[in-house]
Amino acid sequence: MARHIETIGEQDVQEVAELFAGIADSREMYLFLREIMTTAELHDLALRWRLMQRLHAGVAQRRIAAELKVSLCKITRGSRILKQPKGVVRKMLELRQARAESGAPS
Repeated sequence: MARHIETIGEQDVQEVAELFAGIADSREMYLFLREIMTTAELHDLALRWRLMQRLHAGVAQRRIAAELKVSLCKITRGSRILKQPKGVVRKMLELRQARAESGAPS
């Protein structure tokens, strides 16, 4: 019997984004992520965020690759994302930096 695999599309991604946007409590979001994602998926997500933080802080790409044990391809992709003037990742990192500089919790 052939197995039918449904394609995940942009509408599915949009639905997940709306779900995430509806979770205002950070503890609830943490628990949700723990429930829905595997340990490996959470690791990859956290690693990607750490990579973006290091790039935003101005750390050299080769140093990030060595520290985080990731390919230069992933770092180059992150660097391109940060070059987008209106990018959401860049906006979130700038907000995080401003909070840190003001002493507010991030």
